[in-house]
Amino acid sequence: MSRKHPIIAITGSSGAGTTTVKRAFEHIFRREKIQPAVVEGDSFHRYDRAEMKKAIAASDPLRPISHFGPESNLFDKLEELFRTYSETGSGKVRLYLHNDEEAKPYNQTSGTFTPWRDIEPGTDLLFYEGLHGGVVTESVDVARWVDLLIGVVPIVNLEWIQKIHRDCAERGYSPEAVVDTILRRMYDYVHYITPQFSRTHVNFQRVPVVDTSNPFIARDIPTPDESLVVIRFREAKRVDFPYLLAMIHDSFMSRPNTIVVPGGKMGFAMELILTPLIHEMITHKK
Repeated sequence: MSRKHPIIAITGSSGAGTTTVKRAFEHIFRREKIQPAVVEGDSFHRYDRAEMKKAIAASDPLRPISHFGPESNLFDKLEELFRTYSETGSGKVRLYLHNDEEAKPYNQTSGTFTPWRDIEPGTDLLFYEGLHGGVVTESVDVARWVDLLIGVVPIVNLEWIQKIHRDCAERGYSPEAVVDTILRRMYDYVHYITPQFSRTHVNFQRVPVVDTSNPFIARDIPTPDESLVVIRFREAKRVDFPYLLAMIHDSFMSRPNTIVVPGGKMGFAMELILTPLIHEMITHKK
C-alpha cells in the first residue's frame, strides 16, 4: 500500500457487474479532476483467445483450467505491477483486444494482446477492474498492495443470469456453451474468486426480489428496481451510517457493518460511499 501512489481495485467474477462500479468511479474521477492509470484484468491473462482454446482442450477434464485460476493468469506480473506502481507510480501494462473494433487501431486481430508498455508518468492513482484485484495464492499476494479493494458480488444465480445473457448477446455464444464455461470454472471460482471478498474494504451485493431459482431458463435479467443492494464495510467505524440512511431513501441497516439500499440507488450509493474514501486517498497523497 502507498500513500504517494495509491491503488484502487474492483474485483468480481465474469458477469458480476463490475462495469457499474467502474462507471461510478469514472464519474468521481471526472468530477474531482483525478487522472487514473486504468488497468483491465483481462490484460493479465496468460493466453490469447486461440491459445486459451488449445490450453483448455489439453488440460485435465477433471480439473480443467479457466480464466479464474492461476494456470491461465499472470498473477506474478499483476503483483509486480501493483508493487512497482505503489513504489514509483509506474509499471508495465498492456491491453487485451476483445473485439474487432478494439483491435483495428492496433492492426491486430481480436482476442490478442498489445505489446507491454510503461504507464505514462503523472497519474494520480492506479485503477484496476477485473477478476483478481484481491487474489492471494501460496506464492502471490496481490491484495496486500491495494489501498481500496471493492467487491462486486451479486448472488450466484443472478451472476449466472447476467453472464448467460451477456455472452449470448454480445459474444455470440449459445446458452449451452455458457453453461459449460460456468461448470468448467467452478473449482477456480470457489478457490480463487470468492475468497477475495473476505479481503475487500467494501462489498456491493445485488440481491433480486424476483424468482431466479432456475438461472438457466431465465428470459430476462432482473432490473435494478427488482433488486436490493447489500453493502458490507470491513471497517464500520469509518462509515457515517446516519448520513447514508438520510441520503438514500428506503435504505436500512441489516447489521452493524451493513446497509441495504434499493437497487435503483446503487450508483448513487456508490458515489456517496466512495467519494470521501477517494478524497482521503488524494489528501494523503498530497
